[in-house]
Amino acid sequence: MCDEQDLARWAKAKLTRRAFGGGAMAAGVAACAPVGVEAEANETFGGLTERTVGFDAPGGTMDGFFVHPAGTRSPLVLFWPDIGGIREAKRQMARRLAGDGYAVFVANPYYRDVAGQQFEDFADFASSGGWEKASPWRRRLDAEAIQADARAATAWLDTQPGVDRARGIGTQGYCMGGPFTVWSVAAVPRMKAAASFHGGGLVRESDTSPHRMLREDAHYLIAIAQDDDAKEPEAKTEFREAANANGAEAEIEVYDADHGWCVPDAPAYDQAEADRAWARLLATYAEAL
Repeated sequence: MCDEQDLARWAKAKLTRRAFGGGAMAAGVAACAPVGVEAEANETFGGLTERTVGFDAPGGTMDGFFVHPAGTRSPLVLFWPDIGGIREAKRQMARRLAGDGYAVFVANPYYRDVAGQQFEDFADFASSGGWEKASPWRRRLDAEAIQADARAATAWLDTQPGVDRARGIGTQGYCMGGPFTVWSVAAVPRMKAAASFHGGGLVRESDTSPHRMLREDAHYLIAIAQDDDAKEPEAKTEFREAANANGAEAEIEVYDADHGWCVPDAPAYDQAEADRAWARLLATYAEAL
């Protein structure tokens, strides 16, 4: 996963919103609904209904962005963002997924400390001390906290129009959100698929390591960045062995792109490999949910 040295390098390169918040974003989400919409009330654009929501959770009021196809019920997806948290790039990714027929909740993982968006984009995060700001928030996000949040979020979302409660639930996460997906599946029986993209910490020494919490009846999509694999080449093998031992269905692949390649506002964004990972995500959800 990204570390402080990576962020320092990106900030030194003087990343700007114009550099990858404009060009890359436009390329990555050209097919999505209009940008810049965030409201407490329902707003409908291009057949999608979206709003900012908040509800009671173990750590206080959990907030996030909820978007789903209008006038129908769809399978639920719990979306865990990367270290930069909720921002327009993540809302656009959620809209894209909703356009493919899913009810998507982008969680604010930092709700115990702060509400809503904290950084405009990844350039803002990298250049404005994002690592120092987010590090104490992240330290509270262990397996127990994330599992409690996943239970609370899915229970509340199941009460909302637009969610098909007869279908299985999916969850996807990026960077630090990767392990959150596996923990979420372990906590919520109706969750049937976890997709981790350039996720960090999937194999750890602790008993709550994600690779020790796999479910036999769930599907796992583990998409690994090539530079992350170079740092921990044994992790994919250990995860595969754990999945085989559990009888869990797991697709584990190292992609020809660097950490962050799936996220349109990240410096490593790679549209071709991001589209390939997206296709595998849709295939996983189509089979599992």
